[in-house]
Amino acid sequence: MKLLALVEEAASRLEAGGVGFGHGTTNAFDEAAWLVLWSLGLPLDALDEHEAREVDAQEEREVRALVEERIASRKPAAYLTREAWLQGVAFYVDERAIVPRSFIAELLAEGTLDPWLSERTRKVLDLCTGNGSLAVLAAMAYPDVEVDAADISADALEVARINVDRHGLQDRVRLVQSDGLAALPGPYDLILCNPPYVNAQSMAQLPAEYRAEPELALAGGADGMDFVRALLRDAPSRMSDEAVLVLEIGNEREHFERAFPRLEAVWLETSAGEDQVLLLTRDVIAGLTRNP
Repeated sequence: MKLLALVEEAASRLEAGGVGFGHGTTNAFDEAAWLVLWSLGLPLDALDEHEAREVDAQEEREVRALVEERIASRKPAAYLTREAWLQGVAFYVDERAIVPRSFIAELLAEGTLDPWLSERTRKVLDLCTGNGSLAVLAAMAYPDVEVDAADISADALEVARINVDRHGLQDRVRLVQSDGLAALPGPYDLILCNPPYVNAQSMAQLPAEYRAEPELALAGGADGMDFVRALLRDAPSRMSDEAVLVLEIGNEREHFERAFPRLEAVWLETSAGEDQVLLLTRDVIAGLTRNP
């Protein structure tokens, strides 16, 4: 069987199995290509190059077993392959941490945040770091900075340690267990945060693939803003005078604006539009604190 035919077969099985997407792919064909190429030990971006490759019987069996595990377990593919990619960079991941997919990664790679930074930007915080991917990407994007990668979950930080070590950033990325900003005195020049922000109604309706992830990394309370409220309350005291906070809130813009109606946020464009990620200066956040 040709590799492309095996991908098409796998895509049909995934569609028939009713699996959910959103953890690195958005459709059955792309997910099938990921599983097939990974199973065969081929680069995940090399489908066109290898589509005519003959797949032997043993390889077919292994691919089909992986696809069936994906359907039966309803785990994101990244948990099965123990690998996720952001901006072309490979990261280890397992069930101890959320599958990395933050749009903040795009902003780091494309230099979108650069106009808000300066030569005085030296200390960066990746809050709710999960598997450490944004901390690693920030350290790669800004070679002169030091990064604190913080999470409340000791399990997640164990996964982050794997990625920091894998990319040789032990000297510039420090892992910190912290409940919000409690163990993080700062001051920071840039805070990145992809917090738990899913509102209670949406949590109850999540596909099984999302329920396979740590609930702690997803659930944001009734309106999704519980963590964000505490963050904005405490952030000014942890920020340098010119610091900015880059905050991802997914599909919760309506809830965010209802919770903080007087907050002057700068909405940043990503591949998902202008409603997913926002930027706040220290002065704007401090003004909210003075005039709640």
